[in-house]
Amino acid sequence: MEWKRITAPFNREEVSGLRAGDRVLLNGYVYTARDAGHKRMYDALLSGGELPIDLQGQGIYYVGACFKDGKPISAGPTTAMRMDKYAPTLYDNGVVASIGKGDRCREVYEAVKRNGGIYLVAIGGAGALCADCIKSSSPVAYPELGTEAMYKFEIEDFPLIVAIDKNGDSIFS
Repeated sequence: MEWKRITAPFNREEVSGLRAGDRVLLNGYVYTARDAGHKRMYDALLSGGELPIDLQGQGIYYVGACFKDGKPISAGPTTAMRMDKYAPTLYDNGVVASIGKGDRCREVYEAVKRNGGIYLVAIGGAGALCADCIKSSSPVAYPELGTEAMYKFEIEDFPLIVAIDKNGDSIFS
């Protein structure tokens, strides 16, 4: 099976051709967010508040990277189900892809299908490998959250697997 190259921010047409099980190399820019960052964005959306980023076409990587001298040295994926409460709302407001590890709840499957998005999985336990794919990083929001602050990562050839495609097909079923 060959690797498909995709770029973030995402074009829905580009991701519409991806199928569960496809191997992709992701390039471009993604934002990071974990539990606390997701809750803040979710609360802002529900209250009509302002978001720290424009969600249109974006990918959210579920990671709390470890940094040394300003460079990520470990950036492995976080278990995605912890964001399942918030993910459908984020997909409905422009997110095209999320990146984590593990299966998702039914509501996330439905949100992915409804919005023509995808869910990608990274290799758990390979934080150093993932960090090697990060070419630059800059904080964008919630610095008081420490490792859960939101960052913008520039990534190159980040190896991922399409776990849920726009049809709701999954590698987990």
